Amino acid sequence: MANTHKIAADRLRSAYNNQTIAPLRELLEPTDANGAYAVQAINTRIWENQGRRNVGRKVGLTAKAVQQQLGVGQPDFGVLFDDMHIPDGGILKASQVLQPKAEAEVAITLGRDIDGPDITREQIAAAVSEVAAAIEIVDSRIADWQITFADTVADNGSSAMFVLGDTRSTLDGLDLWTCGMVMEVNDEIVSLGAGAAVLAIL
Repeated sequence: MANTHKIAADRLRSAYNNQTIAPLRELLEPTDANGAYAVQAINTRIWENQGRRNVGRKVGLTAKAVQQQLGVGQPDFGVLFDDMHIPDGGILKASQVLQPKAEAEVAITLGRDIDGPDITREQIAAAVSEVAAAIEIVDSRIADWQITFADTVADNGSSAMFVLGDTRSTLDGLDLWTCGMVMEVNDEIVSLGAGAAVLAIL
């Protein structure tokens, strides 16, 4: 099994040379969370050994409809590296991605680590230092986005880049449940969202 995970990890890393790969069906069952996270961990270790710095986590599949589409009842997680950050107003080169999509997000920065098996919502809220509007550029190394849950987890949560807004707020007086976000392209509204669309929010 370990060799299977290594093969999957190698295939995904090879895709960063601007060539998508076929879905990992023969290596990972569609809902094999443990196997997929094992593949993700292999590449995370390799990238960290190459000097990339882990600066946070991304959470995907927070909408019930998307979970049902992939046949799971849980979100997925990926690693955010320092070289994935694009400054507000910065430029993303087409050569840096394969088949990108932009998603409006709320980014939460922790002021201190939290650890333990039974972390409460109150403990998480107390550890939050600031909140910012964000844009996540998701991408998939899997051809044509033909992903299963295992594909996206193994592929570091289909991650690519992220942008943090320059305006930062604290949680005090901020209602993440009703806060809204508007995404515009060339002054045209292309997407609307609200915090309530996320399954679990502070």
